[in-house]
Amino acid sequence: MERETGIEPATSSLGSWRSTTELLPPSETQIISPVARFAHGDPSQDKRTVVCSTRSCVAYNLLILKKLAGILWFAVLSALAMAPRAPGQQADSARTSHILLIMPFENASNVPGIDWIGEAFPEVLSNRLNSSSLLVVDRSERLSAFDRLGIPLVAKPTRATVYQIAQQMDADYVIVGHYNFDGSTFTAAAQVMDTDHLRLSPEFKEAGPLTDLVTIQATLAWDVLNAINLAPGPKDRFVSQVHPVRLDALENYIRGVLAGNAPEKIKRFKEAIRLEPGHTLAMLHLGKIYYGSHEFEPAITWLAKIPNNDPNTNEAHFYLGLAAFYAGQMDKAETAFRFLVTRLPLTEVYNNLGVVVGRRGEKRARSYFEKSIQIHPNDPDYHFNLAIELYREGDTPGAIRQLRELLAMQPDADARSFLDSLNSNAQPPPHAPVERIKVNYDESSFRQLSLEIENASEGRLQKMDAASHAAAHVQRGHQFLDQGLTGEAERQFREAVLLDPTNAGAHAGLAAVLETQDNVGARNEAQASLRLNPSVEAFLVLARLDMAEKHLSTAEQNVDRALALEPANAAATSLKHDIAEASAIKPKTRR
Repeated sequence: MERETGIEPATSSLGSWRSTTELLPPSETQIISPVARFAHGDPSQDKRTVVCSTRSCVAYNLLILKKLAGILWFAVLSALAMAPRAPGQQADSARTSHILLIMPFENASNVPGIDWIGEAFPEVLSNRLNSSSLLVVDRSERLSAFDRLGIPLVAKPTRATVYQIAQQMDADYVIVGHYNFDGSTFTAAAQVMDTDHLRLSPEFKEAGPLTDLVTIQATLAWDVLNAINLAPGPKDRFVSQVHPVRLDALENYIRGVLAGNAPEKIKRFKEAIRLEPGHTLAMLHLGKIYYGSHEFEPAITWLAKIPNNDPNTNEAHFYLGLAAFYAGQMDKAETAFRFLVTRLPLTEVYNNLGVVVGRRGEKRARSYFEKSIQIHPNDPDYHFNLAIELYREGDTPGAIRQLRELLAMQPDADARSFLDSLNSNAQPPPHAPVERIKVNYDESSFRQLSLEIENASEGRLQKMDAASHAAAHVQRGHQFLDQGLTGEAERQFREAVLLDPTNAGAHAGLAAVLETQDNVGARNEAQASLRLNPSVEAFLVLARLDMAEKHLSTAEQNVDRALALEPANAAATSLKHDIAEASAIKPKTRR
């Protein structure tokens, strides 16, 4: 999946670099960064710019990786500390998750007009291979690696160069391949490069009519998974689960990805959606292009079409929140960022949610800025925003402290001006400046960090028996759930269910996660949990589902069962009160 900055880059190799505060059209050598025009609410009127070079942008992403570790390590270490260690057991660094780089396939045919298929392989295979065990490097990061190594985008790199690129991306595996078409049969071949052991797998070949391109690619995906011992089941079942995509829709989407200007991209992506109405990747690209062009209403329209259960929903919600913010639709912006903060604990998301709720006059803005500073204390924008919020709450000394901390990091004219006005005791009191919102989106760094932490913990957990291993995942899932990180929690509970299907807590935790997005799935998991072992958590999930479906008598029965297990449970008591109130106002049916 390609990640764009939302504004068309001057060159494709530089288009992947993300600034820390603003998105502006980059030149061939720089990207304009902090204290940006968007940050002040007016994309046309701030003359101050800071250059974010290739090297400094890399440093920023590495810093974010380190800071995000503070969130995740706490949950991991807590689970490990409470997990039993087998006698004589040593810590192990076995990797259970891996990073995969997919190179564009080479066109070995002489047939004109099919060069676009080379880029289709990374796009399609990444969707088939991305999982909790494999993090697939996206196109923008691959282009960035080419740029850092000085490799032209049109070059056909040697195996040695591919290995060098893989090292840049810290990839464990690389897929390389080629394809041919003789006018009737399309043939694709792939190999897996194991970068740790410097091995190249045998060549896998799949063939068929060109119209079956997506099926051929899906079959190759299974071959790759099987080669690295991650195949999720029989090949025929894996391939049968692949959603068929029209070849003309795929071609338009890929040509849109490769297009060098916004009008051509828009034309191609819209055609892909016309041909394939559920093409969410094309919708995401359209939304980002319109956002980058400051056309916020169409951006909102396209981004809002992407379902919450779609693999691209996190990125869609981030840009939806930004587009709604700049369109002045703070309710939509808050909804988007609040959804995202439960799935992706990036400091930028916490900050943006704080800015939005602050604009809406809510007191919770302060806690979000404090959270951002806790994770990333050296970002001046978070201190600036917290200073504004403290001043609004009447804590001028606190605001002054934050501004002084900011100025100790770097010069900042706005912060200096605000500090001087607070120290002057001027009458009337000064107006607070505008908060700074973040526009850089870097989910892949968070996912890569998550994989590394997961690998570190799984090395020990794998030494346990399946039941203990599953119990550790359940505990970690509840820790994520308590922090509001439902996406991470769901992954932990699902892993626990796979390890030990008889773990009632894993099913109950998964039911709690699914409750807001999949009523049927939540009910099935809660019932599975109760069949294994009655619990308050599972009974309350059923009660809340029953109440939402207006089955008040059944809801009350499930609450009573929960209270029978734990009479003092506050959540059950509160829910019983809510059900009683709903029953009192429920209209009585006529006899």
